[in-house]
Amino acid sequence: MTGKQIDSVVNKAMSTIDNTVGFAIGVVKDGQIVHVKGYGLNSMDSNEAVTADTPFGIASNSKAFTSAALAILVDQGKIKWEDKVIEYIPEFKMYNDYVTNNFNIHDLLTHRSGLGLGAGDLMIFPNGSNFTIQDVLAAFQYFEPTTAFRTKFDYDNLLYLVAGELTARVSGKSWETFVDEEILKPLEMHNSYASYYDALKHGNIAVAHSFDGKRLNAIQNPKPNLKQKMNGAAGGIWASANDMCKWMLAHLNEGKYGTGLDKTLFSEQQQQEMWRVHTPMNKQSDPRSPFKSHFSGYGLGWFLSDFNGFFKVEHSGLIAGMSSEVTLIPELELGIVVLNNSEGAGFLNGLMGFVLLDEYLNLETGINWLEMAQGMQQHGQQISDPDAEKVWSKVEANKDVKIDKPKYIGVYSDNWFGKVEVYDKGGELWFKSHKSPRLNGKMEFYEDNTFAIKWEYQDMKADALAIFSLDNSGTAQTIKMKGISRFIDFSFDFQDLDLRRVLESPTDSGIKK
Repeated sequence: MTGKQIDSVVNKAMSTIDNTVGFAIGVVKDGQIVHVKGYGLNSMDSNEAVTADTPFGIASNSKAFTSAALAILVDQGKIKWEDKVIEYIPEFKMYNDYVTNNFNIHDLLTHRSGLGLGAGDLMIFPNGSNFTIQDVLAAFQYFEPTTAFRTKFDYDNLLYLVAGELTARVSGKSWETFVDEEILKPLEMHNSYASYYDALKHGNIAVAHSFDGKRLNAIQNPKPNLKQKMNGAAGGIWASANDMCKWMLAHLNEGKYGTGLDKTLFSEQQQQEMWRVHTPMNKQSDPRSPFKSHFSGYGLGWFLSDFNGFFKVEHSGLIAGMSSEVTLIPELELGIVVLNNSEGAGFLNGLMGFVLLDEYLNLETGINWLEMAQGMQQHGQQISDPDAEKVWSKVEANKDVKIDKPKYIGVYSDNWFGKVEVYDKGGELWFKSHKSPRLNGKMEFYEDNTFAIKWEYQDMKADALAIFSLDNSGTAQTIKMKGISRFIDFSFDFQDLDLRRVLESPTDSGIKK
C-alpha cells in the first residue's frame, strides 16, 4: 500500500467520521519505515498540526517497554524471570502467603494474579492522584481474589507498577531513567519520553479530547506532581509515530538495531520469551469472520494470536481522550502503529489497522471499512445508557426529598484507597477523596440510603453510586460504591472499595470546609 493510498484513506476517514481531531500513522515493512505521517490537529485550541514527530500518550503500549526493560536486565544477568518478587521487594505482599512467596517476575507481567479486572486502578484513575509506589505495594494484601492464582486472565495495571519498581531496585535507576537510557536513547527515539513531565517540556505534544455527546473538548491534565513517588510502567510513555516505527523495527529484528543491525537491545531469546503465550485466553473462532483465528493469549506486555495463518503481536492503549494501537506480523516483517487524540474516534485505530492488514495480507475481504466505521459510529451514538438514565431520572424525581444530612457526614477509610470525606458544602452533601482529589462531587439522593455522585471530573464516564449502611442509632457506618454507567471503564473499580467510618465529621481530622 503506497503512502498516497494511506493518505487517501486517512483523509477520507477524517472527513467522514465525526469527532476526529488528529492522527499519526506509521508503517514498517521489510526492515524499513515505508510510511509515517501526522494528520489533523494536535489540539483544537491551538490549531497546531500533528506531525510524524508529535508525541502522543501511548498508555498501555508502555507495558511492552516495561517488559523489554526487564528483558534487558535478564540479558545482563541481574535477574531471572522465575525470580520471586519478594527477593527484590521484601515488603511486597499479596492476598495470601502462598501467592506472596511464589509470585515471580513473570507473574507481574501476565495478568494471572487471581485478582479481578482492574483491581486497585482507582489509585491511578483518574490521573492526578497522590498515591505513591509504597501505597501500591501495600495494597495487594487487601484485595479479594476472584479466581485461583495463575488460572485466568484478568487485566491489571498495578502489578506493572511493581515491575517498574523492581526495575528501579535492580538497576539503581528510576524506571523512567532506565527506559530513557536503555531503550529510548539507543533507538534514537528523540521525540519520546518516559513521563508526562518530560513530554510537557517538548512543547508540541498531542492534546487529548473528550466527547460530551455534543462536542469535543480539549482535556486539561493536572500538572505533574514531582514529589509523587510513582512510576509510569503501566502506561506513562509518550511517543511519536516516527519513534514507534523504530521501536517496532527493533522487535521485528529480534532485538537488533542500528546500521547493519550491529547493535542489540535485547537478545533473540528474550524476544521469544516476550512473545510466548504465558496466559491463555478464551478464543472461539467465528466461521463468518474473514480473519481466521483460533488461539489467543498474553505474553509479556503483548497480546498474541493467529490471524489468517500468521502470528499476530499487538497491544492497544487508552487514556482519557487518547488511544494507541500497535500491530506486528513478524512473518511479513510488518508493523503498524496508529495514534489518535480524540475520544470519539478511538475505534478508527482498529479501522486503520484492518485497512492495512487487508492490503498486506491479501485478505480480499471486500469489506468497505470506512462505511463500516461510519455505521459503527452512528450506531454507537444511538445506543442509550439505560442504567445511567434510570439513576438520574430517579434522582430528578426525588430532588425534593428531605435528607438528614448529618447522619452521613463523616470521614471514612478503605484499607488501600485511604480516606474519603462526606461533608456539607453550601447545604449539599459532597464526596471527596484525600489521595485522589479529582474524585470529588455532589451527592444527590437516589433512594433509601443511596446517593448518586456526579464527579467534577467528567473526562471519562465515571459517576458512581454510594450506598450507606447505618447502625442502630441511624448513623452511617460504611459505604459501598459502584459505577453508574454500564460503559464505565473497568479501571474505575469502585466495587472494590470497603469504606468504613473513622471520624464523625471532616472537622475531626482538622479539615476545614
